[in-house]
Parts: sequence; structure tokens; C-alpha cells
Amino acid sequence: MTIRVLVVDDESYLADAICTALNGANMESAAAYDGAAARSLIDEIRPDVLVLDRDLPGIHGDDICRWVVDTHPATRVIMLTASGTLDDRLTGFDLGADDYLPKPFELPELIARVAALSKRNLPVRGEIYRCGDVRLDTSRREVTRGGAHVSLSPKEFAVLEVLMGAAGAVISAEDLLAQAWDGNADPYTNSPRVTISHLRKKLGEPRIVHTVAGSGYYVAEVPR
Repeated sequence: MTIRVLVVDDESYLADAICTALNGANMESAAAYDGAAARSLIDEIRPDVLVLDRDLPGIHGDDICRWVVDTHPATRVIMLTASGTLDDRLTGFDLGADDYLPKPFELPELIARVAALSKRNLPVRGEIYRCGDVRLDTSRREVTRGGAHVSLSPKEFAVLEVLMGAAGAVISAEDLLAQAWDGNADPYTNSPRVTISHLRKKLGEPRIVHTVAGSGYYVAEVPR
């Protein structure tokens, strides 16, 4: 699998040099020179690894990192900064960054770190489920509808994965609890119902998650 990397740095010569080095290491890279362009490209190419300069003008690198963690949880983040103090590194990790590299750095070290982080996204087993124009990719932990990304919480993703993996079979609330929650979940909780409601809102219309009163839930393009 080709590793996809997005390099974001307002020093364009540095971003381009990093891309050249990554391409030479058989990775697929692209560059953005400001936060707005970075957000657009992240949505477009879904990088495996984001090499992110922290001190970006406009949209700060910290804000980009927070947004990526919330909306693209499969993307790993290496933050770059001119400051390598312990406080700065801890702040980067608190934001959700996976790795932190102070400038100046050696390109071979950056390439090694990118390669190591990308392996965290390699699944033991990957599946792609489809229902109508909804597509769920278990390996990349992504859901799209009509080609557009749908941002789901980890629990919403887990519930949808269980339902789509059942290929139209009805799954009870109890089975959802067993498969998408931990073993200590209260069997009388209404969490499955609430999560299903949020999931339906995010997926939009036409509805693909349906209810069988007293039995459970299933996915299909049209209700039975």
C-alpha cells in the first residue's frame, strides 16, 4: 500500500524538499503552504500521515491538529516546530499529535518517522461495506455518502460497522451493546437508541438505518 503524506509548512522550499525526499522513498506526497489549503487537501486526499508545521500563519497548526483529530482520526500527525522544549512537545501531544520533531531535522529521520506512523494505520483485516451510496472502510476508519466524507464519532462508527457487517440482518440493542460497547455496559442503557439517532442525522436522507419495533436495527436502502 502506498503511503500518502501531506506536508504543511509556510516555508515552501522546505515543504517541497520534504515532498521530494518522501517521493524518493516511494511515498505519495503533496504540499500545502497555509492552513486553509491544508484543510482542503486533507479532505481531498485523506493522507495517512500529516507532516504539520505548528507555526502556520492564518489557521494555526494547533487548530489544524485539533480539527484533524476530530474529523480524520485515521490520519497520523507529526508536528514540526522551531521550538523543541519539553513544554512545546507536551502541548503538541495534548493536541493529539502522534509525533513531534523540532527544526532543524534530518530528512532521513523524518522519513523513518513517517514510515513508522503509517504502519499504525495498517489493519490486520480490512473490509469495505456498502449500502446504497454509503461506503464504510474499516481499514481507514472512514465513512462516505455519495463520495462525501461523513464525520462520525468512534462509537457511531462502531455501531454502523456492526450493522453494515450484518448485511441486512436485524441486530438487537443487546447485541449492539455486546459488539460496540465494552462488557461493562449497562444492559438497560438507552445508548444504542441515542447513538442510532445521531447516526441517522449524520448520514442524512434517504435513511439506511431502520428499526424493527421490539427486535432491533438493520441497514438497507429501503425499509422492509
